[in-house]
Amino acid sequence: MSTIESVSQRIKQNGVIAIVRGDYSTDDMLRIGEALLVGTVTAMEVTMNSPAVLTALPRLRDRFRAEMLIGAGTVRDVAQARLAHDAGAEFIVSPNLDLEAVSFTRANDLLHLPGVFTATEAQTAFAAGCRMLKIFPMDAVGPAYLKALRAPLNDIDFVPTGGVSLENIAEYALAGAAAVGLGSKLVVSREQASKDLTARAHALRAAWEQGKHG
Repeated sequence: MSTIESVSQRIKQNGVIAIVRGDYSTDDMLRIGEALLVGTVTAMEVTMNSPAVLTALPRLRDRFRAEMLIGAGTVRDVAQARLAHDAGAEFIVSPNLDLEAVSFTRANDLLHLPGVFTATEAQTAFAAGCRMLKIFPMDAVGPAYLKALRAPLNDIDFVPTGGVSLENIAEYALAGAAAVGLGSKLVVSREQASKDLTARAHALRAAWEQGKHG
C-alpha cells in the first residue's frame, strides 16, 4: 500500500480533520494537538498562512509520530507544496486545484486533497490522480449538495469543509462524506482551554460516528 493510500485510510477511519489557522505559536499547536488526541481526533492540519507553520510541522511530527496525522493546509501552488513536504507534512489540503502541485505530490507519494466545488472540477482532479478531495465552501450549499454530487461521482472520497459543525456533522456523514474538516467550530482561539477543545473533539467524533453507523 502506498503512503497516499494508507494516510487516506487513516483519515477516513477517524473522520475529523482539525484545522489550525492563525497566529498560534508552535507551543500553542503542541498543546492543541495534545487536547485533540485526548478528544480522539487524530488528524490535524496547520494552514500555510499561519506564521509558525514551517517551524511547527516538524515539531508536531516529532511529538505525535504515529498517534496523529500532521498535515498542511491552504497549500495553493507547487512552491507551497514543496515547502510543506520538506517540513514533514503527511498530507496537504488546498482551497483550489493546482495541477502542478498535484503532479508534485503524486511524485512524492504525498496525499493531496485539492479543493473543488463542481462536478467538472472534481472530475479534473480525479483524472489527475486524486481520489480524496476537499469540497469547499460547504456552508453555501450543505449536505444535500454533497449527496447530489456523489450520485455520479461515488468513486471519489469527498471531505466537506467550511460550515461543518456539531449540529450538522452527522448529516454530512449520512450524505456520504469520507471525512470532514473543521476550523473555528473546533479550534476556537489561542485562549481556548484544553478541556473545551477536548470536549468539542469528543462531541464531534461521537456525532460523526452516529451519522456513519447509526
